[in-house]
Amino acid sequence: MQSETAETGPHEHAPLISMRFLVIATCLVFFLAIASTAISYAGRIYGEQLSLAGHSESREILAITIGRDQLSLPTNAIRFEQQRVSGPAEQVDLYLLWPEMTGYDKSLRRRFDDLSQEPSLIFLQISQSTMSRDMSGRVSAIYAHLLEPQSDPGPSGLTLRRFKPGAGFDGEALLTASRIAGDAYAVRCLLPVKASQATDGDCQRDIHVGEDLTVLYRFSSRRLGDWAKIDEAVRNYVGTRATPAPSETSHKMRPIPSTKSSS
Repeated sequence: MQSETAETGPHEHAPLISMRFLVIATCLVFFLAIASTAISYAGRIYGEQLSLAGHSESREILAITIGRDQLSLPTNAIRFEQQRVSGPAEQVDLYLLWPEMTGYDKSLRRRFDDLSQEPSLIFLQISQSTMSRDMSGRVSAIYAHLLEPQSDPGPSGLTLRRFKPGAGFDGEALLTASRIAGDAYAVRCLLPVKASQATDGDCQRDIHVGEDLTVLYRFSSRRLGDWAKIDEAVRNYVGTRATPAPSETSHKMRPIPSTKSSS
């Protein structure tokens, strides 16, 4: 009996769970808690980025130099993420709400993302001038030889003429007007058969602003009734944000992906 007691006694007092197991289990729980927190945080950050869909809500002012001009632009007005950096550039693309002329805001997200909304965006592409004449200046020098002779009345005092087949502007029309100030207005449009088929950028016009900038801007043909107000707003928006560039940076440029060019 004594030998049996001696053999079984130590096992009766041994702990059911070893200290080593407790340490491992505690470390595992701690690791899982950290991992869960990290996943939750990463998911929230990714979710925010996904919800922005490439937009930026930042209103930080960036100093972007294009040729002989320096532009002070809010980050949330710059359309492409890779262009949201200060420094020399070949071009910068903007998108602005009409008529507010403001950049992206989360509270107005549907107006930027939902194509079924009333067209309310104006797209700007700002680059160094490569042509001596803007679109208005090219009417008599170039476009007049490419247009059909007949004209039709357009919206809000505009005159509409269509391009000849094979002129390189198939399906487009040129709408022009003479303004009180004496300068001409011209815009090219791909006019849809039905107004409901208009896109956010089926009309385009380019103007010269600042020291040596060309601003190509696009808007919906459904906004042609606002042509004079849009032209003034675009000219003022860029003109008030453009100053002569420092000479040491005006010759340096960083490549920026191009979107649509003008002719």
